[in-house]
Amino acid sequence: MRFQSPVATTPPVTPDGRITELHLWAVREGLRRAPAAAVFEDFCRRLAAAGVPLWRAFVGMRTLHPQWAGYTYTWWRDRDVVDPSPREHGEAYDQDLRESPYTYLRDTALGGGVPQRLRRRLAGSGARHDFAVLEQLAIAGGTDYLAELIPVGMATEAFPDSGLGFSFATDHPEGFSDDDLHLIEAVLPAVSLAIVSDAEHTMAAGLLAAYLGSDAGRRVHAGVVERGSVESIRAVLWYADIRGFTPIADATPGPVLVEMLDDIFETLAAPLRRHRGEVLKFLGDGMLASFAFVDATRDETCGHALNAATEAMHDLDRLNADRARIGKPVAVVDLALHLGEVLYGNVGAVDRLDFTVIGPAVNEVARIEKLCEPLGRRVLVSAELAAATRDRARLEPLGAHLLRGVREPKEIFALRL
Repeated sequence: MRFQSPVATTPPVTPDGRITELHLWAVREGLRRAPAAAVFEDFCRRLAAAGVPLWRAFVGMRTLHPQWAGYTYTWWRDRDVVDPSPREHGEAYDQDLRESPYTYLRDTALGGGVPQRLRRRLAGSGARHDFAVLEQLAIAGGTDYLAELIPVGMATEAFPDSGLGFSFATDHPEGFSDDDLHLIEAVLPAVSLAIVSDAEHTMAAGLLAAYLGSDAGRRVHAGVVERGSVESIRAVLWYADIRGFTPIADATPGPVLVEMLDDIFETLAAPLRRHRGEVLKFLGDGMLASFAFVDATRDETCGHALNAATEAMHDLDRLNADRARIGKPVAVVDLALHLGEVLYGNVGAVDRLDFTVIGPAVNEVARIEKLCEPLGRRVLVSAELAAATRDRARLEPLGAHLLRGVREPKEIFALRL
């Protein structure tokens, strides 16, 4: 029995073939996963070249990211470039979305109303400015407006806006013609798929970076996913932990405790970003980070690690002062820095992996941190890192100390803050 492939549907064709040409172009761009901004910019230019009197165009989409709620791309004819803009989570974004034509289109469609399309004249006797953006465009010279919501995937309660919101405006005295609107609407599904092809790839990269760290996320996204695939690297290891966390947790309501942890972890992570450190993981009330280096960058990396630790402690002091002033719980953070060789890569079960560092150096930095409280210091540095640091005046020797599980005593230094 011969296999018969399904018959491909052909997009409607106008006499000049503009729809077919744009449709095939969009499919090719999606297959090669062209950047979303470049796809939208080229789409706008191609519409203009096809005779559409396009003046301004916009596309926006929700995303899955702990920091960014969505991305928008805006094209203006006089600039001829797309202006991409990430939008942070928060009331400002939520309000803009609630007051936009796209929420109206979504809610109307969910209620079984008209299709997800909105047309408004911006000038003349039939003008209607029932959304703030329409008033703004009319003042700027717009005459006609089309908005369309293209659903993508399955909407869920947690992610109801799983689609792309497009709008197109013109300043032509007669507005858009029927042929203009037919061309735009016929090609939008293919253009949406091309944009989503890149957006979902970018979304996956962003989520991996947020949950694994930028370097680990990049490696996993590039295909380094096989269990046991590790490499040996040299790094300055950073291990931070909240002192006396158990009694703090026992005396603090859960949401208040989580807020405090978020404040502390962000305060620790900020100088790591500035000094090229990588947060590898959060361990309850602790944090493991690293500064990878090669021989040529060792001295510079050690300096970055010490600077990041100093800035983190000063920032924590300010954070605690601010929190105490308004009656919120505060905490002391102890930090240890160590230099060593570790294995970096995928470790775990066949169906649940962790991209992490392992080796004796990881155990040692965690043991050094436990000496902070008995030694009365907030930042301790190993002898290995001290030997590699050019500015030894920043370090105060504290003698040799036993580390749990380590046979020989280790020289320990305090970082002068």
